[in-house]
Amino acid sequence: MLRHDVEAREPLITREHLKPNELESDEGEIIFDRSSSNHPRDAGESSQRRLTYEEAVEEAGFGLFHWLLLVVCGWANASDAVEILCVSFLLPTARCDLLLSSSDMGLLTASIFLGMMVGGYMWGYLADQKGRCRILVVSLTVNGVFGGLASVAPWFWLFLLLRFISGIGVGGSIPVIFSYFSEFMPRRRRGAMISALATFWMAGNILAAGLAWLVIPRAHFSLGFLDFKSWRLFVVLCSVPSLTSALVFRLLMPESPKFLLEAGQEKEALHVFKVMFKLNMWGKGKSLPEFGLCINSKKRSEQEETGPHGSQRERLCCIVKKAMMPIKQMFNGSLRSRSFVLLIIFYCISFGYYGLWMWFPELFKRIEDGGSPCANASLPSLLHNQSCYPVKTAVYMEGFIVAASNLPGNIFTILIMDTTGGKALLAVSLMVSSVSVFFIYLVQTKAQSLLLSCIFSGVSVIAWNSLDVLGTELYPTQMRSSALGFFTGVGRVAAIMGNIGFGMLVDTNCAVPILLVSALLLTGGLVALLLPQTKHSELT
Repeated sequence: MLRHDVEAREPLITREHLKPNELESDEGEIIFDRSSSNHPRDAGESSQRRLTYEEAVEEAGFGLFHWLLLVVCGWANASDAVEILCVSFLLPTARCDLLLSSSDMGLLTASIFLGMMVGGYMWGYLADQKGRCRILVVSLTVNGVFGGLASVAPWFWLFLLLRFISGIGVGGSIPVIFSYFSEFMPRRRRGAMISALATFWMAGNILAAGLAWLVIPRAHFSLGFLDFKSWRLFVVLCSVPSLTSALVFRLLMPESPKFLLEAGQEKEALHVFKVMFKLNMWGKGKSLPEFGLCINSKKRSEQEETGPHGSQRERLCCIVKKAMMPIKQMFNGSLRSRSFVLLIIFYCISFGYYGLWMWFPELFKRIEDGGSPCANASLPSLLHNQSCYPVKTAVYMEGFIVAASNLPGNIFTILIMDTTGGKALLAVSLMVSSVSVFFIYLVQTKAQSLLLSCIFSGVSVIAWNSLDVLGTELYPTQMRSSALGFFTGVGRVAAIMGNIGFGMLVDTNCAVPILLVSALLLTGGLVALLLPQTKHSELT
């Protein structure tokens, strides 16, 4: 077990027969030099190397550990996708049972994004202060528990509240997963591996669509006072991935070595590198080379500062001021320009993607008899009075096809990310996505609508993957999760506006939100050209 190897370790205690600056490994080798980088070494220590974080990652090799890490973090990423997208698949049937209007459906799809907006920066900041792994466990647990409880909510307002709390958990896990994962990666493989991690979003999308296809059309049953319809069972099943991910992180996964190094925990960071090396070199008969770790003494002293003293109000003000410090740093100095650019990009892509994506099943339902979604959206009262049963499975089959259409874009990103870099891919994919959305408004047949939806899905995923890579490389470790949490929070505000806007206009002025999405995606693509190139850059 990875966590077992890290936590159940023998203490690195200096033996009497060793020199004061030497420590002994579990195998009896001198592997770690605790001396200060400014402390003179004697002749007996001249062979001891001190490595930076990037050098230590390279020394640990690349192999089995990283593939296991990809699976674990990927499953967590997929669980977030399942939790976010499950609402869009239950709308065509749940709207009857909960007596929802189009505006109510817009509020319901927006509720999880409101929670993500609240949770994004909060969890990201805590991850930068307390550690990535610990925060992932808590946020995934909140996501799974409250997502599952929503299945038994008999009233719309309660269902809305529980989905909001579930969204708080989702908001934390998404930015922290990518920070955590990137901090184990060698820099020349980082782009491709983060792109591979982002691919699991597609897996979660396919899983949600497949579960909806299999479960929702089935018969319902009674559970005491609650008529437990099949869509409620679907909600329960969608909470399982988050809970299993939380359990795996709690039992198996080590803390990020980059975070440990920034926190001054040299011994713990070295042991994580040791675990990485053992798994990567498993069966190859190699032993870990001797090396020490370079620690930034200034950052270490900052980590060891004591908390504020004074009245409760003064302590609270100090905590709030400290929590807001990463945002202040993001918009000052050399980080200012890239932060404003990312602010615009996250808003544009989130409004466009989530505003449209969450409504795909409903739009597909509206073109069941042919014609464009906007042509059939002008009869709201008729649509609202239609029965949701028996459930038409075509809408779930189409959702599954659109989810699967992400695959070519994901494969393309993995293959060329480290060659091209995230900046060019982000700009081009946003522009092409804009064009595909524009033509959704013009289609006249169901087949055309499905084809353009697949194109939008396959191209827009390239933008998301590129943004995941750029986001982890543009900010230093002590504020990486905070920055990603802040920008995902901005994205959630945009997603809320997009979903509420679609809910208000889809019955009356359907063309307005669709053309607005197209314009915003084009804007995001043009602004992306202003970002710096981060290909093969070191994590700071």
